Amino acid sequence: MRRHSFALGLLALLPLPAAAHHPMDGAMPETLWQGFASGIGHPVIGLDHLAFLLAAGVLAAALPRGDAFRAMAGFLIASMAGVALHLAGIGLGATEALVAASVLMAGVALLVAKRVSAPALLVGFALAGLFHGHAFAEAVIGAEATPILAYLAGLTVIQGGLMLGAMALAQQAASAGWLRPAMGAVASFAGVGFLVVALVG
Repeated sequence: MRRHSFALGLLALLPLPAAAHHPMDGAMPETLWQGFASGIGHPVIGLDHLAFLLAAGVLAAALPRGDAFRAMAGFLIASMAGVALHLAGIGLGATEALVAASVLMAGVALLVAKRVSAPALLVGFALAGLFHGHAFAEAVIGAEATPILAYLAGLTVIQGGLMLGAMALAQQAASAGWLRPAMGAVASFAGVGFLVVALVG
């Protein structure tokens, strides 16, 4: 039953519209609370971001704890850098397609590699964080400093929490051997869908 419930949860990662990734229906956050709530909601309703975070947590679970934490911290720091670059008017190219590609790459890594080396994961997570953060900044362009800082705090809390939760689940299910390939298959399928949508749209 537990396995079936998780499989149903994985179906939620299929490429479906995600309210344009805006928790507040596109409205600009104007207060500290609105900024924080928007930061918490953005990676959850943005299914491409959510898919990557869950896959990243499962990938990190195969590393020693210290290496896993460093890789996830690298993603979070790079995500903040990506937000800052976008707010400064510095583009990174086709960001949505690159975010989709990061989901696909995480899925493929889960499927083909029993374990990704710590340096490779650190570099991969940092690059992905840069692109995800750049996309996140869309929600707060033009906002005041206070809601932007609260938004960044919300992003950090929810992204770190999702990756840690997925890592903990993967570590608990390691003996069963089904979670990693299941997550890899879903992330790969979702990544292809997101990439097609990004390139065609």
